[in-house]
Amino acid sequence: MKSAEKLNLTKSGKLMGEGSKTTPGGMLGIRRPYNFVEGEYPIFIERGYGGHIVDVDGNDYIDMLCSYGPIILGHVEEEIDQAVIERMQSGFCFSLVQEIQNKLQQKLIDLIPCAEMAVIAKTGSDVTTMAVRAARGYSGKDKILRCGYHGWHDWCVEHKGGVPKEITALTQEFKYGDLEDLKSKLEENREEIACIIITPVGHPLAGDVITPPKGYLEGVRALADEHQVVLVFDEIRTGFRAALGGAGERYGVTPDLATFGKAMANGYPISALVGKKEVMKVMEKDVFISSTFFPNSLEMAASLKCIEILERENVLESLWQRGSVFLDELQKIKDKNKAPVTVSGIPPMPFLTFDKVDKDYKERRREFYTQTIRKGLFIQPYHHWYICHRHTDSDLSAALTAIDESLAYAMEKYPVI
Repeated sequence: MKSAEKLNLTKSGKLMGEGSKTTPGGMLGIRRPYNFVEGEYPIFIERGYGGHIVDVDGNDYIDMLCSYGPIILGHVEEEIDQAVIERMQSGFCFSLVQEIQNKLQQKLIDLIPCAEMAVIAKTGSDVTTMAVRAARGYSGKDKILRCGYHGWHDWCVEHKGGVPKEITALTQEFKYGDLEDLKSKLEENREEIACIIITPVGHPLAGDVITPPKGYLEGVRALADEHQVVLVFDEIRTGFRAALGGAGERYGVTPDLATFGKAMANGYPISALVGKKEVMKVMEKDVFISSTFFPNSLEMAASLKCIEILERENVLESLWQRGSVFLDELQKIKDKNKAPVTVSGIPPMPFLTFDKVDKDYKERRREFYTQTIRKGLFIQPYHHWYICHRHTDSDLSAALTAIDESLAYAMEKYPVI
């Protein structure tokens, strides 16, 4: 089988060189080239449309990374952009709030089962950190039990450069799906835990996504109640994808607090902490939360319009229906190619995990993603993928063809001996 032709990424490479002179590493975090396949993936993007992105060298891709999740409808949504423009004409940065904030907060309270009150912020890290601070203020305790990725702030990253070990020592991680592990950590730290924070749809491996095992979230809720610990669902990824009310709604388990973001405004920077009034009210006086930009109203206009479209066009129903078909087809592709991969995810968030069956699994994965990007499919080797509303049936069909051909090529080049 012949390899797909390598893309021209000349301008991307040039801009990366220039960017490295003006910012550390050329750019920050997970979007650096080594998090993809270096030399194969675009680094700078020119524009997007619908379910596609186009890089600075003119290469067009079916975008199934969707900006790591914010793009739930599609790129360049005219209705949302127009709502933002209209809001802009009245001014949007006053630090004092505008009426639209009340409207958005009430909409969130109407949609999300645990939401009796809401606070609007900008990023996922803002609101997960806000949730932890509120839980500490409410409980008078300091330690955190966590499961999943919750952002970049000191409390939730491993001890490394710039993060004091005294802070990281206050946070312990527990294993997703293992109630006994959570129970033992609660017992070991009895009367010291402020909150349990968990991504309700699990991420136990790099990029992997798994549906909660039967009874698991209910068990987490019961343990939190038994130990009188605040339960926080980190719904930054699952909010407005698992359901409009998040995974808490879909799986019927209500946390005390929940964080939402990413798909909340189809790309505009906004997030929310919602939850039970008893816990949320500590932010009235006892817990300090403040930002000049939290009350900015452009993103609120985008969010209200995004939610309106999600409801009007039955977007979640469509994503789950088409995503279920996509996952079924991925399983057929795996079986056809006898590939050592695991098909995982919920329908709007599919993924293939390359199993560690031999020493070649990393090379097999690298070759697969080299071929998919060359075929015009933008997916990430270490992060689950997304299906957005504007992905057409032909987009998803082309994506599956690219995955099939790329997996076949990778298996031919790196067979399991």
